[in-house]
Amino acid sequence: MSRLPFYLIVGVLMLAGIAMSVQRHVQFEIPWVPGEQRKVWEIEALVNFNAQDGPVMVDMALPSHQAGFRVLTENTASSGYGLAFKADDFGRRAEWSIRDAAGSQQLYYSVQMLVSPDSQTPDLTPPPPLVDIVWERPYDTAANHIVERAWSRSADNYTFARELMLDMGGERQGENARLLLTQYDLVPLVVRLLNHAGVNAREVSGLLLEDGRRRQSLTQWIQVFDESEEKWALFNPLSGEQGKPDNLLLWEAGGQAVLEVAGGTNSRVNFSMMTHSQPASAAVRNHISEDTLLNFSIHSLPLEEQALFQTILLIPIGALMVVFLRVLVGFKTSGTFMPVLIALAFIQTTLMTGLIGFLLVVAVGLVIRNYLSYLNLLLVARVSAVIITVIAIISIFSVVAYKLGLNAGLTITFFPMIILAWTIERMSILWEEEGPREVLIQGGGSLVTAVLAYLAMNNPWVRHITFNFLGVQLILMALILLLGNYTGYRLLELRRFQPITDEEKTS
Repeated sequence: MSRLPFYLIVGVLMLAGIAMSVQRHVQFEIPWVPGEQRKVWEIEALVNFNAQDGPVMVDMALPSHQAGFRVLTENTASSGYGLAFKADDFGRRAEWSIRDAAGSQQLYYSVQMLVSPDSQTPDLTPPPPLVDIVWERPYDTAANHIVERAWSRSADNYTFARELMLDMGGERQGENARLLLTQYDLVPLVVRLLNHAGVNAREVSGLLLEDGRRRQSLTQWIQVFDESEEKWALFNPLSGEQGKPDNLLLWEAGGQAVLEVAGGTNSRVNFSMMTHSQPASAAVRNHISEDTLLNFSIHSLPLEEQALFQTILLIPIGALMVVFLRVLVGFKTSGTFMPVLIALAFIQTTLMTGLIGFLLVVAVGLVIRNYLSYLNLLLVARVSAVIITVIAIISIFSVVAYKLGLNAGLTITFFPMIILAWTIERMSILWEEEGPREVLIQGGGSLVTAVLAYLAMNNPWVRHITFNFLGVQLILMALILLLGNYTGYRLLELRRFQPITDEEKTS
């Protein structure tokens, strides 16, 4: 049978993938290497609330130009709502309005923030004069003691703020601080204490940027004003550290509410974010417009779905690695593509935490599965029991890790439980039929394959290429088809010919 059609298909896939990738690079100026030029954060805010069958007014804070970031473009999706953008001394805000609304409502706001190291925070107006802070007893005595203690160890407003925050949390937290924290939350309490001492301070909200994150919330920070320098400084209320982290985007920097909804209940706002790199010229010109073919790609989806596809598009890389190791190298694995799913879990847990968690779950699961074999259960019932066992093991390990303060251990929940259950079942049957040696061979092959797939999938260059150049998927398909056509010896099988080689050398 002629193999010409097969090679024609492979050739067409390869050429189409290369052509699509080159077209994306040339037309849209998307760099081949991540971080090659300029970095842009795409952030989407999703506002949810329940309207009360009447007029609704929604007011939400918006990010502005600030140190390290510059607003590139912004868009909203709010069918049926009126929209206005406002700006004042406290920052920028969006105001949605509608005459009549009922039931669950969703409003979208998306913004592109250009990472700009040269961008500076605009001059902020000095704060208004402080008003007297009134405390109820016995909180007044506790507040005065805390303020006096921090004031004696400080030299200016910034050092006073630092010492005060250190006294409110961590090892230096005393009885007075614990008393006040029973009545107030930490961040509003620190602001109140600073104002009580005559130091202008306010609570601001920021978004910690991390690629591919979904359903994130804002974190609270504190700005302190120093009259001698006439400028604001940002502090982490938990650690007392001064300065703005590079990955912190101040969403609301005027001390106002982030979201206010009139005519609705249960209002909340969540954020999804992802980053991509593009040339500085393309970032400034916003070359990607609504009438381009890019809107027919994954980039036209909401950011939450884009972040999901960023991981899904890595699966073909793992599949190619599995095919290569099984077909050419000759690795044996427990399950054909189980290593790819384990590699995906490693991306969420980090490699070392994932390896330890995987080995612990499988080891304990094999012990319990060995007991179940004595009950002579049917296959479906036995596998179901193993699934429940895996869930119980993961739950127990997560609780133990939390109690011991090992937060990394909580990520073990990212492991695919059904796959783990089938892995334990297969290894148990293999142990009974082939012995422990075959279990070690297949189990070890699965782990090595999963680790290599993880290293390939988690590479920043690979993540950038697979997400921004969809033509790469056609190239991967062509390579997998070529590997699937291979019928020769595997590398690990060559050891069978070692005796013949030794005889030829001796003769």
